[in-house]
Amino acid sequence: MSQKIAVIDYGMGNLRSVAKAIEHVAGAAEVRVTDDHQYIKAADRVVFPGQGAARDCMAAISDHHLNQAVLDAARNKPFLGICMGLQVLMQFSEENGGTALLGLFPGKVRRFDGTATGDNGLPLKIPHMGWSPVEQRREHPLWQGIPDHSRFYFVHSYRVVPEDPGLVAATTDYGARFTSAIARDNLFASQFHPEKSADTGLRLLRNFVEWKP
Repeated sequence: MSQKIAVIDYGMGNLRSVAKAIEHVAGAAEVRVTDDHQYIKAADRVVFPGQGAARDCMAAISDHHLNQAVLDAARNKPFLGICMGLQVLMQFSEENGGTALLGLFPGKVRRFDGTATGDNGLPLKIPHMGWSPVEQRREHPLWQGIPDHSRFYFVHSYRVVPEDPGLVAATTDYGARFTSAIARDNLFASQFHPEKSADTGLRLLRNFVEWKP
């Protein structure tokens, strides 16, 4: 029987492009963009994408009554968070003067301070937008077939600062080094967008579809 993959729909994020990218690598799997709690609970794998402001994101999750569904999936089945889907797993964001998040992991979300400069001596633009190398900090099944320092696509002004360094699966340099992916047990979450990262991103998504944590 083919597996079911739920892409959580809470009214924000680039959901269709994420779903299409997963469909491209998932073979006969059923990929559904949904806010149906029962489908999410029954799914074999769950993807939680997102973009936009933290406060708007948390309000949308609450409006769709998805807080517990997201946390249950993140604790109990193969789970992939993307961009805001990484950030909301922390406790608190500095955005909008302070926003409480889902709090799955101890840590904060902080804005790039805008003081860093590039190799040309000019200030780095915020948001961080475009292709950057990702340094794999430890082995993980989702890195299979992806060379270290491969480039992935980013669009963000904030970055996660987890309290537990053991969570960090990858880092990226943008004036200063920041956490660009975390992993623990059945969960992997990235600040970069694999669905926008060409063949390398598709390989990571294929690895997720085949992952047996």
